[in-house]
Amino acid sequence: MQNDLGDFLRSRRSRIQPADAGLREYGRRRVPGLRREEVAQLAGVSVDYYIRLEQGRGKHVSDAVLDAVARALRLSDPERLHLYALARPVGTVDAHPTTVSSVYSDTVHPGVRLVLDALTAPAFVLGRRMDVLAWNGLGDLVSGFSRVPAAERNQARYLFLDPAAPTFYPDWEMVAAETVAFLRRDAGLHPDDPRVAALVAELSARSAVFARLWAAHPIKEKTRGAKLIQHAEVGRLELGYETLALPGDPDQLLVVYTAAPESSAAAALARLADLHSVTA
Repeated sequence: MQNDLGDFLRSRRSRIQPADAGLREYGRRRVPGLRREEVAQLAGVSVDYYIRLEQGRGKHVSDAVLDAVARALRLSDPERLHLYALARPVGTVDAHPTTVSSVYSDTVHPGVRLVLDALTAPAFVLGRRMDVLAWNGLGDLVSGFSRVPAAERNQARYLFLDPAAPTFYPDWEMVAAETVAFLRRDAGLHPDDPRVAALVAELSARSAVFARLWAAHPIKEKTRGAKLIQHAEVGRLELGYETLALPGDPDQLLVVYTAAPESSAAAALARLADLHSVTA
């Protein structure tokens, strides 16, 4: 993680072909994608300046330059914010606020716990580094959080290190890619967090798949989507999920699994709740 900015920029220029950017091919290319000189040309900055930026030596980079580089590399909105976080790792970047809080706590507010308990859908709270901080009864029945020691309740650690994860998630490869992309974004927003660095080091050493995905620098926000789960008691669960940032605790996310009314997943969740006398 010594020069994440440079690694990120190189990964993004490697995916763009010169013809796609309206540039003429010339000379033999030793690496895929755009050369540094071509990115500088597209962004309207000097080659030397761009090289220094990619080497992590660019200081006091302006919004205009970062926006120009983002356009040249065709970055998505989450990738653009990630570029800002890497180039100038502070809580707020000029006109590009990032929702990073200055003080972080793993403690979940009592009111949030009441909200969790009031929900009839499986739900849990994620903190930094994808640590699982709290859950409701049905969320525990689906994911088994309470069976994991507190120090190990981390979604990324479970996904890549627990042998049961590929069975629990039939779409394991997709879930793995999404997990790394979200963890990458978290690491970019909190570059000085020693615990995220330790987690990345552990997962890189123990999982070749994680190391490969991490090196590709995927970036993604956790918003909404679908999750396929193979549950030991009730079988296949085809669930949606919605992710909500908690007011006052922007580094904590409330994740709620959803099932369409009258669907097989809704029936399976009701059956699971009945088996364990949990309100659903």
